[in-house]
Amino acid sequence: MSYLTKPILAISVLALVIPISGAVQQTVIPGAGELQISLTKLSVLGSVLYVGAHPDDENTAVLAYLSKGRKYRTAYLSITRGEGGQNLIGPEQGVEIGIIRTQELLAARRVDGAEQFFTRAVDFGYSKTADETFAFWGKENTLGDIVWVIRKFQPDVIMSRFSPQRAGGHGHHLAAALLLREAFDAAGDPGRFPEQLKDVPTWRPRRLLWNIWRPVPDELKKLVSIDAGEYNPLLGKSYSEIAGESRSQHKSQGFGSAGRRGSQPEYFEVAAGDPATQDIFEGIDTSWNRVPGGQKVGALLEKSVRSFDPGQPSKLIPGLVGVYAELAKLPDVEWVRVKRNELLHIIQACAGLWMEAIAGDYAASPGDTIQVRTSVVNRSDYPLRLQSLGFPGIVPDSQLDRLLKNNEPQTADTAIRLPQNLPISQPYWLEGSGRKDALAPEEGTLLGQAENPPALSARVRLLAGGQTLEYSLPVLFRSTDPAKGELYRSFEVRPRVTIQSEYNVIIFPGNDSKKIKLRLKSHSPDVSGVVRLKGPAAWTITPDAIPFSLSEKYGEKEVTFEVSPPNRPAAAELAAEAEVEGKPFSRSLVEIDYPHIHRQVYFPESRLKAVRLDVQTNGKKIGYIMGAGDEVPRALENLGYEVVELSDGMIEDADLSRFDAVITGVRAYNTRAVLRKSKDRLLRYVENGGTLVVQYNVASSEINDQIGPYPLTIGRDRVSDENAPVAFLSPGHLLLNSPNKITAEDFEGWVQERGLYFASNWDERYEPVLSCHDPGEPEKNGGLLYVRYGRGAFIYTGYSWFRQLPAGVPGAFRLFANLISAGKFPGNPTDGKN
Repeated sequence: MSYLTKPILAISVLALVIPISGAVQQTVIPGAGELQISLTKLSVLGSVLYVGAHPDDENTAVLAYLSKGRKYRTAYLSITRGEGGQNLIGPEQGVEIGIIRTQELLAARRVDGAEQFFTRAVDFGYSKTADETFAFWGKENTLGDIVWVIRKFQPDVIMSRFSPQRAGGHGHHLAAALLLREAFDAAGDPGRFPEQLKDVPTWRPRRLLWNIWRPVPDELKKLVSIDAGEYNPLLGKSYSEIAGESRSQHKSQGFGSAGRRGSQPEYFEVAAGDPATQDIFEGIDTSWNRVPGGQKVGALLEKSVRSFDPGQPSKLIPGLVGVYAELAKLPDVEWVRVKRNELLHIIQACAGLWMEAIAGDYAASPGDTIQVRTSVVNRSDYPLRLQSLGFPGIVPDSQLDRLLKNNEPQTADTAIRLPQNLPISQPYWLEGSGRKDALAPEEGTLLGQAENPPALSARVRLLAGGQTLEYSLPVLFRSTDPAKGELYRSFEVRPRVTIQSEYNVIIFPGNDSKKIKLRLKSHSPDVSGVVRLKGPAAWTITPDAIPFSLSEKYGEKEVTFEVSPPNRPAAAELAAEAEVEGKPFSRSLVEIDYPHIHRQVYFPESRLKAVRLDVQTNGKKIGYIMGAGDEVPRALENLGYEVVELSDGMIEDADLSRFDAVITGVRAYNTRAVLRKSKDRLLRYVENGGTLVVQYNVASSEINDQIGPYPLTIGRDRVSDENAPVAFLSPGHLLLNSPNKITAEDFEGWVQERGLYFASNWDERYEPVLSCHDPGEPEKNGGLLYVRYGRGAFIYTGYSWFRQLPAGVPGAFRLFANLISAGKFPGNPTDGKN
């Protein structure tokens, strides 16, 4: 990369101590207990890879025990990022829930001490067979990714939560187990995936273990066990207590867990490789003897551990620097590289050495200049020197040669011009076609990694006892919140301008035109140009272009285009694009911010789906009771309904009769306790002529009696094939005829699934309307139940409207409009009359 401006560098010494805290930082300096564990871990050269299909499949107690107890290098490989799952904490789905679950796994790993890897396989939702899973994932591609991680990580032991015989009924779990068994052998075979060998060597793990859940007594004699409930006095917790904290990071899945206290045996079956009868690492040398010439390093480290004083850890620095010098004499093998990195952070901890690189703003665009202040504070008497500072690939190293006196911060201010070719802060796996294709050559080294490297990094070199210690610091932004205190977030590289649409899907119920609002946001100062909205010729869009000018960074401007649909049902993709100084910008901005994970951004193409459909609606005003979070209310507003989201107080006290229908969101009865107390009130609303539509809830005995006017049991039945044929049990039923005539065509183009958590048992007064099933399974009739109650109608539906409506599926809108209208038609619901 070329250097576009000469960097400005100034050195100053501050008299005050810089306060440090926050969730996002390069390295959290550990306390004495964690530091002692890390010191001991330097002498343990053993590694374990745990493998599962999804975020949440890992056994966090086992990970904590292996990492913090046995001190092995431990990692979890999740085949997918969980893109197909549900979301308990917000409306995000698909790509966005995959981003959230990636970060939840990283948050969990920060608790249990393991590392995190992924393949490029995409979670497409619940699957019942391995064959379907292989077809979606691409069996050979996913197998190659698993082999890559094994060769890169080089585990001695591989273990899996699922085996081919114990896959929990999920096709993803079975597929993961089958792939892992094959990958165990393929990783050591130079004839398998030979293209990888230019970057990684072949690797033969010593054994493959299935983590057996609740074995029967007859199985115990052939299993190897560990006790993940052991107590660690250095941490003040057992590994099963740590596991509860780790698993509770999976908040989008509602996996808050209590820590367990007491013995917690975990059992393993040897599936392949060397046999074992007493221990999972039986016969595996985990000492420095496995590295040629490593015995001296092992002896020096043993001496350091014996002399560790938790009150004065800096006394270890001379000896540890000597170990660092010895490492330089050893072959450049993986274990030497791993332990060198661990040692750098331990030296940092022993010195209480705080280092950070803080940008003057949280984002900038290629070509912009940002200010970065790099601070280094040595909180020990060990004589460290700040040798140099640079920003690799952007600003060359500057020689500083500054003594780091005890508790006297050194700072360096650098003005950095971001190169024009610096990539935006886009998760690497989202570029290309869903990451099912091969990574581009420049991205190849990221394969398997959980996330991108920092957008910008500072390189700090320190001199210690004649040895140069090199640290890489991510550039961050720091702010102070009046309630939360000091906060950190990653520095982001953004496009100069982004374009947001008011809706991702625009519904045209007839031939009338609609105004589509776009909001432009600048991420650089002085951005001006024109913006266009483009679509197929059958869709008329005016005007052709709209000029805009944004003088301030983060300034916003709203523009409006008028779109006229064709005079027949059709769907089209409309693309927004801004032109600035002859360059096109076509990205939108999505920000994901939850307290338990690091803030995330990504930049999808600024596109929206336009759907012209023939749909009739009855009623205009809807009361919506949000559950776990979904985008159904916005989709209904798009169709022309007035939607009011009901608070707990409104559910208990408001006049519900003003609503033509009341709809409960996904998992509403699972997440809103007020609903269980308000059954009688909601049923009076139905009795007086209202329509109550209840979308799916997770099966629970606590809520079955709290939902409908008559007994109703929610089961676990689901139809995962989105193309499964749908039969009409009562073709003349009003739900299939009023106000829209529903046909088989309305079930075309559905996404991910037909539905989930269908009713399994119901009172005979309920009428099942639809039936469908996955291949080879019996019909499932509990996905749409209707009953008249008084003058109104009650409906329970497990069909996945929360996916279909935001995706703009035409038939889903037509049928859902019928559900909303159900209470408007008194009399026999099967007479097909309006």
